[in-house]
Amino acid sequence: MKKKVVSVILAMTMVASMAMGCGSSSDTTTSDNSTTTTTTNDAVASTEASDAADATADAANGDLADKKVGVCIYQFADNFMTLFRGELENYLVEQGFSKDNITIVDGANDQATQTNQIQNFITQGVDVLIINPVNSSSAETITDMVVEAGIPLVYINREPDASEEQRWADNNWDVTYVGCDARQSGTYQGEMIADLGLDTVDMNGNGKIDYIMIEGDPENVDAQYRTEYSIKALEDAGLEVNCLDDQVGMWDQATAQQLVANSLSQNGNDIEVVFCNNDAMALGALQAIESAGRTVGEDIYLVGVDALSEALEDVLAGTMTGTVFNDHFSQSHSAADAAINYLSGAGNEHYIGCDYVKVTKDNAQEILDMVK
Repeated sequence: MKKKVVSVILAMTMVASMAMGCGSSSDTTTSDNSTTTTTTNDAVASTEASDAADATADAANGDLADKKVGVCIYQFADNFMTLFRGELENYLVEQGFSKDNITIVDGANDQATQTNQIQNFITQGVDVLIINPVNSSSAETITDMVVEAGIPLVYINREPDASEEQRWADNNWDVTYVGCDARQSGTYQGEMIADLGLDTVDMNGNGKIDYIMIEGDPENVDAQYRTEYSIKALEDAGLEVNCLDDQVGMWDQATAQQLVANSLSQNGNDIEVVFCNNDAMALGALQAIESAGRTVGEDIYLVGVDALSEALEDVLAGTMTGTVFNDHFSQSHSAADAAINYLSGAGNEHYIGCDYVKVTKDNAQEILDMVK
Protein backbone atom coordinates (compact mmCIF):
# COMPACT_ATOMS: atom_id res chain seq x y z
CA MET A 1 0.00 0.00 0.00
CA LYS A 2 2.87 2.37 0.85
CA LYS A 3 4.37 1.95 -2.63
CA LYS A 4 1.02 2.66 -4.26
CA VAL A 5 0.60 5.90 -2.27
CA VAL A 6 4.11 6.99 -3.21
CA SER A 7 3.45 6.08 -6.85
CA VAL A 8 0.28 8.17 -6.95
CA ILE A 9 2.03 11.17 -5.39
CA LEU A 10 4.97 10.91 -7.76
CA ALA A 11 2.71 10.48 -10.79
CA MET A 12 0.74 13.61 -9.82
CA THR A 13 3.98 15.52 -9.37
CA MET A 14 5.18 14.39 -12.80
CA VAL A 15 2.00 15.47 -14.55
CA ALA A 16 2.23 18.96 -13.05
CA SER A 17 5.93 19.14 -13.96
CA MET A 18 5.29 18.13 -17.58
CA ALA A 19 2.39 20.53 -17.99
CA MET A 20 4.41 23.49 -16.69
CA GLY A 21 7.17 22.82 -19.18
CA CYS A 22 10.03 20.99 -17.46
CA GLY A 23 13.43 22.65 -17.67
CA SER A 24 15.89 21.70 -20.37
CA SER A 25 18.77 19.38 -19.60
CA SER A 26 21.11 22.36 -19.44
CA ASP A 27 19.33 23.68 -16.33
CA THR A 28 19.97 21.96 -13.01
CA THR A 29 16.97 22.36 -10.68
CA THR A 30 17.00 21.27 -7.06
CA SER A 31 14.19 21.03 -4.57
CA ASP A 32 16.13 23.49 -2.39
CA ASN A 33 15.89 26.25 -5.00
CA SER A 34 12.20 26.68 -5.85
CA THR A 35 10.91 29.68 -7.80
CA THR A 36 7.93 31.67 -6.54
CA THR A 37 5.47 32.48 -9.30
CA THR A 38 2.67 35.01 -9.46
CA THR A 39 -0.93 34.13 -8.73
CA THR A 40 -1.73 34.46 -12.43
CA ASN A 41 1.02 32.04 -13.41
CA ASP A 42 -0.14 29.63 -10.73
CA ALA A 43 -3.65 29.70 -12.17
CA VAL A 44 -2.36 29.07 -15.69
CA ALA A 45 -0.10 26.27 -14.50
CA SER A 46 -2.97 24.74 -12.57
CA THR A 47 -5.18 24.78 -15.65
CA GLU A 48 -2.44 23.28 -17.81
CA ALA A 49 -1.74 20.60 -15.21
CA SER A 50 -5.44 19.76 -15.10
CA ASP A 51 -5.59 19.51 -18.89
CA ALA A 52 -2.53 17.24 -18.96
CA ALA A 53 -3.97 15.06 -16.23
CA ASP A 54 -7.25 14.80 -18.12
CA ALA A 55 -5.44 13.82 -21.33
CA THR A 56 -3.48 11.11 -19.56
CA ALA A 57 -6.61 9.87 -17.80
CA ASP A 58 -8.51 9.75 -21.11
CA ALA A 59 -5.74 7.69 -22.67
CA ALA A 60 -5.60 5.41 -19.67
CA ASN A 61 -9.35 4.87 -19.97
CA GLY A 62 -8.90 3.94 -23.64
CA ASP A 63 -8.04 0.53 -24.96
CA LEU A 64 -4.40 0.38 -23.88
CA ALA A 65 -4.66 -3.38 -23.43
CA ASP A 66 -4.25 -3.81 -27.19
CA LYS A 67 -1.20 -1.53 -27.42
CA LYS A 68 2.20 -3.16 -27.73
CA VAL A 69 5.12 -1.68 -25.78
CA GLY A 70 8.74 -2.52 -26.52
CA VAL A 71 11.25 -1.75 -23.78
CA CYS A 72 15.02 -1.93 -24.29
CA ILE A 73 17.21 -1.97 -21.17
CA TYR A 74 20.95 -1.56 -21.65
CA GLN A 75 21.76 -4.36 -19.19
CA PHE A 76 19.56 -6.40 -16.86
CA ALA A 77 22.50 -6.94 -14.50
CA ASP A 78 22.47 -3.25 -13.53
CA ASN A 79 21.00 -2.93 -10.00
CA PHE A 80 19.25 0.38 -10.62
CA MET A 81 17.79 -0.60 -13.98
CA THR A 82 16.43 -3.76 -12.37
CA LEU A 83 14.40 -1.58 -10.00
CA PHE A 84 13.44 0.72 -12.86
CA ARG A 85 12.18 -1.96 -15.26
CA GLY A 86 10.22 -3.74 -12.54
CA GLU A 87 8.45 -0.54 -11.52
CA LEU A 88 7.93 0.44 -15.18
CA GLU A 89 6.21 -2.84 -16.03
CA ASN A 90 4.02 -2.74 -12.91
CA TYR A 91 2.95 0.83 -13.60
CA LEU A 92 2.19 0.15 -17.27
CA VAL A 93 -0.08 -2.71 -16.22
CA GLU A 94 -1.76 -0.47 -13.63
CA GLN A 95 -2.50 2.05 -16.39
CA GLY A 96 -4.30 -0.58 -18.47
CA PHE A 97 -1.66 -2.20 -20.68
CA SER A 98 -1.75 -5.97 -20.94
CA LYS A 99 1.32 -7.59 -19.41
CA ASP A 100 1.39 -9.93 -22.42
CA ASN A 101 1.87 -6.91 -24.70
CA ILE A 102 4.81 -5.48 -22.73
CA THR A 103 8.12 -6.92 -23.90
CA ILE A 104 11.31 -5.96 -22.04
CA VAL A 105 14.65 -7.07 -23.48
CA ASP A 106 18.22 -7.14 -22.19
CA GLY A 107 20.80 -5.37 -24.35
CA ALA A 108 23.58 -7.19 -22.44
CA ASN A 109 25.59 -3.94 -22.55
CA ASP A 110 26.18 -4.44 -26.28
CA GLN A 111 24.94 -1.80 -28.73
CA ALA A 112 24.82 -4.20 -31.69
CA THR A 113 22.58 -6.52 -29.69
CA GLN A 114 20.29 -3.68 -28.69
CA THR A 115 20.11 -2.32 -32.24
CA ASN A 116 18.92 -5.74 -33.43
CA GLN A 117 16.34 -5.78 -30.67
CA ILE A 118 15.02 -2.38 -31.76
CA GLN A 119 14.82 -3.54 -35.38
CA ASN A 120 12.86 -6.61 -34.24
CA PHE A 121 10.43 -4.42 -32.32
CA ILE A 122 9.92 -2.29 -35.43
CA THR A 123 9.27 -5.39 -37.52
CA GLN A 124 6.77 -6.63 -34.92
CA GLY A 125 4.91 -3.33 -35.18
CA VAL A 126 5.02 -2.18 -31.56
CA ASP A 127 2.98 0.94 -30.82
CA VAL A 128 5.60 2.71 -28.68
CA LEU A 129 9.25 2.16 -27.73
CA ILE A 130 10.93 2.95 -24.41
CA ILE A 131 14.71 2.76 -24.77
CA ASN A 132 17.57 2.86 -22.27
CA PRO A 133 20.45 3.03 -24.78
CA VAL A 134 23.64 1.04 -24.33
CA ASN A 135 25.56 3.96 -25.83
CA SER A 136 24.09 7.45 -25.71
CA SER A 137 26.15 8.27 -28.80
CA SER A 138 23.97 5.81 -30.76
CA ALA A 139 20.85 7.89 -30.15
CA GLU A 140 20.88 9.56 -33.57
CA THR A 141 20.91 6.20 -35.36
CA ILE A 142 18.25 4.77 -33.06
CA THR A 143 16.03 7.84 -33.43
CA ASP A 144 16.24 7.76 -37.23
CA MET A 145 15.22 4.08 -37.32
CA VAL A 146 12.29 4.51 -34.97
CA VAL A 147 11.00 7.80 -36.41
CA GLU A 148 11.14 6.39 -39.94
CA ALA A 149 8.94 3.53 -38.74
CA GLY A 150 6.43 6.03 -37.34
CA ILE A 151 6.76 4.79 -33.75
CA PRO A 152 6.82 7.20 -30.77
CA LEU A 153 10.03 6.96 -28.75
CA VAL A 154 10.76 7.58 -25.07
CA TYR A 155 14.41 7.53 -24.03
CA ILE A 156 15.12 6.78 -20.36
CA ASN A 157 18.02 7.05 -17.90
CA ARG A 158 20.84 7.65 -20.41
CA GLU A 159 20.41 11.06 -21.95
CA PRO A 160 21.33 11.76 -25.58
CA ASP A 161 23.36 14.93 -26.10
CA ALA A 162 21.84 18.39 -26.48
CA SER A 163 22.23 18.50 -30.28
CA GLU A 164 20.25 15.26 -30.62
CA GLU A 165 17.46 16.57 -28.40
CA GLN A 166 17.39 19.78 -30.43
CA ARG A 167 16.92 17.67 -33.57
CA TRP A 168 13.73 16.21 -32.09
CA ALA A 169 12.39 19.68 -31.41
CA ASP A 170 13.42 21.07 -34.81
CA ASN A 171 11.60 18.24 -36.60
CA ASN A 172 8.67 18.09 -34.17
CA TRP A 173 9.20 14.35 -33.73
CA ASP A 174 7.41 12.22 -31.13
CA VAL A 175 10.63 11.65 -29.21
CA THR A 176 11.38 12.62 -25.61
CA TYR A 177 13.88 11.93 -22.85
CA VAL A 178 12.80 11.16 -19.27
CA GLY A 179 15.37 11.28 -16.51
CA CYS A 180 17.17 13.21 -13.81
CA ASP A 181 19.94 15.73 -14.45
CA ALA A 182 23.13 13.96 -13.37
CA ARG A 183 24.75 17.29 -12.51
CA GLN A 184 22.37 17.47 -9.57
CA SER A 185 23.43 14.05 -8.27
CA GLY A 186 27.11 14.93 -8.50
CA THR A 187 26.47 18.24 -6.77
CA TYR A 188 24.68 16.46 -3.93
CA GLN A 189 27.62 14.07 -3.48
CA GLY A 190 30.04 16.95 -3.19
CA GLU A 191 27.76 18.88 -0.84
CA MET A 192 27.54 15.92 1.55
CA ILE A 193 31.32 15.97 1.91
CA ALA A 194 31.54 19.77 2.05
CA ASP A 195 28.90 19.83 4.80
CA LEU A 196 31.19 17.73 7.01
CA GLY A 197 33.69 20.59 7.04
CA LEU A 198 37.38 20.71 6.21
CA ASP A 199 38.43 20.10 9.82
CA THR A 200 36.53 16.80 9.81
CA VAL A 201 37.54 15.50 6.40
CA ASP A 202 41.15 16.73 6.23
CA MET A 203 42.61 14.01 8.40
CA ASN A 204 46.16 14.32 7.06
CA GLY A 205 46.22 18.03 7.78
CA ASN A 206 47.34 19.28 4.36
CA GLY A 207 44.44 21.70 4.00
CA LYS A 208 42.92 19.79 1.07
CA ILE A 209 40.28 17.17 0.40
CA ASP A 210 42.28 14.20 -0.89
CA TYR A 211 39.99 11.90 -2.88
CA ILE A 212 39.76 9.08 -5.36
CA MET A 213 37.05 8.85 -8.03
CA ILE A 214 35.50 5.62 -9.33
CA GLU A 215 33.65 6.40 -12.55
CA GLY A 216 30.96 4.51 -14.43
CA ASP A 217 30.98 4.20 -18.21
CA PRO A 218 33.03 7.21 -19.40
CA GLU A 219 30.76 7.55 -22.47
CA ASN A 220 27.70 7.91 -20.26
CA VAL A 221 26.73 11.51 -19.53
CA ASP A 222 25.66 10.53 -16.00
CA ALA A 223 29.18 9.32 -15.23
CA GLN A 224 30.69 12.43 -16.78
CA TYR A 225 28.49 14.85 -14.85
CA ARG A 226 28.68 13.02 -11.51
CA THR A 227 32.46 13.00 -11.76
CA GLU A 228 32.67 16.68 -12.67
CA TYR A 229 30.00 18.16 -10.43
CA SER A 230 30.85 16.29 -7.23
CA ILE A 231 34.25 17.98 -7.27
CA LYS A 232 32.83 21.30 -8.48
CA ALA A 233 30.57 21.35 -5.41
CA LEU A 234 33.62 21.07 -3.15
CA GLU A 235 35.39 23.85 -5.02
CA ASP A 236 32.28 26.02 -4.97
CA ALA A 237 32.26 25.59 -1.19
CA GLY A 238 35.76 27.09 -1.11
CA LEU A 239 37.58 23.83 -0.49
CA GLU A 240 40.84 22.87 -2.16
CA VAL A 241 40.85 19.38 -3.65
CA ASN A 242 43.52 16.86 -4.59
CA CYS A 243 42.75 13.88 -6.84
CA LEU A 244 44.88 10.91 -5.84
CA ASP A 245 43.32 8.46 -8.30
CA ASP A 246 40.59 8.37 -10.96
CA GLN A 247 39.57 4.98 -12.35
CA VAL A 248 36.76 3.57 -14.49
CA GLY A 249 34.67 0.93 -12.73
CA MET A 250 31.97 0.60 -15.43
CA TRP A 251 29.21 0.62 -12.77
CA ASP A 252 30.39 -2.81 -11.54
CA GLN A 253 30.76 -3.73 -7.86
CA ALA A 254 33.56 -6.28 -8.22
CA THR A 255 35.56 -4.02 -10.52
CA ALA A 256 35.24 -1.12 -8.10
CA GLN A 257 36.30 -3.27 -5.18
CA GLN A 258 39.54 -4.16 -6.94
CA LEU A 259 40.22 -0.60 -8.08
CA VAL A 260 39.70 0.84 -4.60
CA ALA A 261 41.81 -1.92 -3.04
CA ASN A 262 44.65 -1.05 -5.43
CA SER A 263 44.30 2.65 -4.72
CA LEU A 264 44.25 2.16 -0.95
CA SER A 265 47.39 0.07 -1.25
CA GLN A 266 49.15 2.77 -3.30
CA ASN A 267 47.94 5.87 -1.44
CA GLY A 268 47.44 4.56 2.07
CA ASN A 269 45.91 6.87 4.65
CA ASP A 270 46.15 9.90 2.36
CA ILE A 271 42.79 8.92 0.85
CA GLU A 272 40.11 10.84 2.73
CA VAL A 273 37.11 10.50 0.40
CA VAL A 274 35.98 7.85 -2.10
CA PHE A 275 33.51 9.13 -4.70
CA CYS A 276 31.61 6.48 -6.67
CA ASN A 277 29.32 7.25 -9.60
CA ASN A 278 26.79 4.66 -8.38
CA ASP A 279 25.97 2.58 -5.31
CA ALA A 280 27.00 -0.74 -6.79
CA MET A 281 30.56 0.56 -7.07
CA ALA A 282 30.27 2.19 -3.63
CA LEU A 283 29.37 -1.20 -2.15
CA GLY A 284 32.47 -2.66 -3.78
CA ALA A 285 34.52 0.26 -2.46
CA LEU A 286 33.21 -0.41 1.05
CA GLN A 287 34.40 -4.01 0.86
CA ALA A 288 37.89 -2.79 -0.10
CA ILE A 289 37.88 -0.11 2.61
CA GLU A 290 36.96 -2.59 5.33
CA SER A 291 39.49 -5.14 4.07
CA ALA A 292 42.17 -2.44 4.32
CA GLY A 293 41.29 -1.85 7.97
CA ARG A 294 39.77 1.58 7.37
CA THR A 295 36.47 2.74 8.90
CA VAL A 296 33.97 4.92 7.07
CA GLY A 297 32.99 7.91 9.17
CA GLU A 298 36.16 7.72 11.22
CA ASP A 299 39.17 7.81 8.90
CA ILE A 300 37.59 7.86 5.42
CA TYR A 301 34.32 8.95 3.76
CA LEU A 302 32.32 7.23 1.02
CA VAL A 303 29.44 8.42 -1.20
CA GLY A 304 27.46 6.81 -4.01
CA VAL A 305 24.35 7.36 -6.13
CA ASP A 306 21.09 5.37 -6.58
CA ALA A 307 19.92 4.70 -3.01
CA LEU A 308 19.91 0.93 -3.38
CA SER A 309 18.46 -0.80 -0.32
CA GLU A 310 21.83 -2.20 0.75
CA ALA A 311 23.45 1.21 0.40
CA LEU A 312 20.68 2.85 2.44
CA GLU A 313 21.21 0.29 5.19
CA ASP A 314 24.91 1.14 5.14
CA VAL A 315 24.11 4.86 5.44
CA LEU A 316 21.92 4.11 8.46
CA ALA A 317 24.71 1.96 9.95
CA GLY A 318 27.29 4.68 9.30
CA THR A 319 29.31 2.50 6.91
CA MET A 320 28.48 4.85 4.02
CA THR A 321 28.55 8.62 4.36
CA GLY A 322 25.64 9.15 2.00
CA THR A 323 24.03 8.41 -1.32
CA VAL A 324 21.64 10.11 -3.74
CA PHE A 325 18.17 8.72 -4.44
CA ASN A 326 17.86 8.14 -8.19
CA ASP A 327 14.08 8.14 -8.12
CA HIS A 328 13.06 5.11 -10.18
CA PHE A 329 9.41 5.58 -9.17
CA SER A 330 9.13 9.06 -10.63
CA GLN A 331 11.24 8.28 -13.68
CA SER A 332 9.52 5.03 -14.64
CA HIS A 333 6.04 6.50 -14.10
CA SER A 334 6.96 9.58 -16.11
CA ALA A 335 8.25 7.39 -18.94
CA ALA A 336 5.04 5.34 -18.97
CA ASP A 337 2.88 8.47 -18.89
CA ALA A 338 4.91 9.95 -21.74
CA ALA A 339 4.23 6.79 -23.76
CA ILE A 340 0.51 7.11 -23.00
CA ASN A 341 0.56 10.77 -24.04
CA TYR A 342 2.02 9.82 -27.42
CA LEU A 343 -0.55 7.07 -27.90
CA SER A 344 -3.40 9.44 -27.01
CA GLY A 345 -2.09 12.22 -29.26
CA ALA A 346 -1.47 14.55 -26.31
CA GLY A 347 2.27 14.75 -27.02
CA ASN A 348 5.14 15.64 -24.68
CA GLU A 349 7.93 18.09 -24.10
CA HIS A 350 11.19 16.76 -25.54
CA TYR A 351 12.78 16.71 -22.07
CA ILE A 352 10.94 15.54 -18.95
CA GLY A 353 13.01 16.09 -15.84
CA CYS A 354 12.86 14.50 -12.38
CA ASP A 355 14.75 15.48 -9.23
CA TYR A 356 17.30 13.47 -7.27
CA VAL A 357 17.13 13.42 -3.45
CA LYS A 358 20.17 13.84 -1.22
CA VAL A 359 20.31 10.98 1.30
CA THR A 360 22.13 11.06 4.63
CA LYS A 361 21.48 9.28 7.90
CA ASP A 362 18.77 11.87 8.64
CA ASN A 363 16.42 10.69 5.87
CA ALA A 364 17.81 7.28 4.84
CA GLN A 365 15.11 5.36 6.74
CA GLU A 366 12.38 7.32 4.97
CA ILE A 367 13.85 6.47 1.57
CA LEU A 368 14.44 2.85 2.58
CA ASP A 369 10.79 2.49 3.61
CA MET A 370 9.82 3.86 0.21
CA VAL A 371 11.94 1.53 -1.91
CA LYS A 372 11.34 -1.69 0.04
